[in-house]
Amino acid sequence: MSREISTDKAPAAIGPYVQGVNLGNMIMTSGQIPVDPQTGTVPEDITAQARQSLNNVKAIVEAAGLAVGDIVKTTVFVKDLNDFATVNAEYEAFFTEHHAAFPARSCVEVARLPKDVKIEIEAIAIPRTHLSQS
Repeated sequence: MSREISTDKAPAAIGPYVQGVNLGNMIMTSGQIPVDPQTGTVPEDITAQARQSLNNVKAIVEAAGLAVGDIVKTTVFVKDLNDFATVNAEYEAFFTEHHAAFPARSCVEVARLPKDVKIEIEAIAIPRTHLSQS
């Protein structure tokens, strides 16, 4: 059985979906665009957008009682693959700052994203206790 994950520390869903679901042994977030949940604003530059999207993912994972280190897979959608190196650097800094192993990842260029942002990130997290039993 799945349970909805909801937090005011990440932007509210802008459609008929939830911020994330808790499957008991796995957390799945919806794609997080770089909207600041407190102000509703979107930063201009790709570095700040990447960081905000990652912070939004982190907020949802933490609302489920997990941590950045529990993230095992991400999918990164970018508007312009020319931003790959910049996004990669911010992504690396984020996981390093949280003393977390790098998760598996896919990164794809897309034609357009909601609110015309430059990036969207979704994640899957599994509690460390579940991983250690495998």
